[in-house]
Amino acid sequence: MSIRFSLVLATRGRTTELVEFLDSVTLQARDDVEVIVVDQNEDGRLAPLLAPFAERLRLTHLRSSIARANHARNLGLRQARGALVSFPDDDCLYPAGLLARVDAAFAADSTLAILTGPAENPAGGLGSGRWRREAGAITAANAWTSVIEFNLWLHRDLALRLGGYDETMGPGTTLGSAEGNDLVLRAVTVGYKAIYDPALRVIHPDKRLSEVAVARAWLYGNGLGFALRRHSVPASVWAPFAIRPLGGVALSLLRLRPRDAAYYGMTFLGRLRGYIRRDATAGRIRPAIQGRPLDGG
Repeated sequence: MSIRFSLVLATRGRTTELVEFLDSVTLQARDDVEVIVVDQNEDGRLAPLLAPFAERLRLTHLRSSIARANHARNLGLRQARGALVSFPDDDCLYPAGLLARVDAAFAADSTLAILTGPAENPAGGLGSGRWRREAGAITAANAWTSVIEFNLWLHRDLALRLGGYDETMGPGTTLGSAEGNDLVLRAVTVGYKAIYDPALRVIHPDKRLSEVAVARAWLYGNGLGFALRRHSVPASVWAPFAIRPLGGVALSLLRLRPRDAAYYGMTFLGRLRGYIRRDATAGRIRPAIQGRPLDGG
């Protein structure tokens, strides 16, 4: 049977969460899925954990000594065989029926190039950022509330044509976020159709205002500011991303929540730093080749 889905998972440091994700893929009850695990650990911790899945999944275990998420994703992308590719996090979970929903969306619309959805908090409701309420086309104005890397689905040949993710962005770099927004907009810029479906959800821990989030706020802010500048969005789009963190700082201080104030403050400073970087408008956008049909519908 041909492979419909290639799930490229970059992982480092996690074990239990990875097993839980693979269990959730198994429960999708499909035999047209491959999982490519790109292992960035320095030791062999994953080998015994992955072994039991070898009989239940098409599983490929790759090793990478470079601890950058986008390098690992691109490494796996080049090995992928499925018509559609996605890049789950190593701590997310697929709800029942997710792959069937994605499959149906692409099968129903031959012009659809990219499909995205939001994050769902394990406790219920939306998590991990601000999300559009309405479904519809993704544009440079609304991509910032429509895209997250672990719930981004696209044709494999388009992903390759784009050159994959920008490896100067993403976890492990100084531009720690917004690489998914950048990838989608590189395709949208030249006319490929990208749709956001708020009902298409992937479960992921909500780390906002956690100790982890405070530590990453500067890097993640850098990535978003850089991407906003790179794609030349108007002030009406980028200004709210500057103003909201300042409001968060003020409100957190009034509520005597210094950790929250630190998170919002570092987010603001990171976004500002990313936006004013000299290379943010250096013409490094690599769009897909326009006009070529997609393979593998």
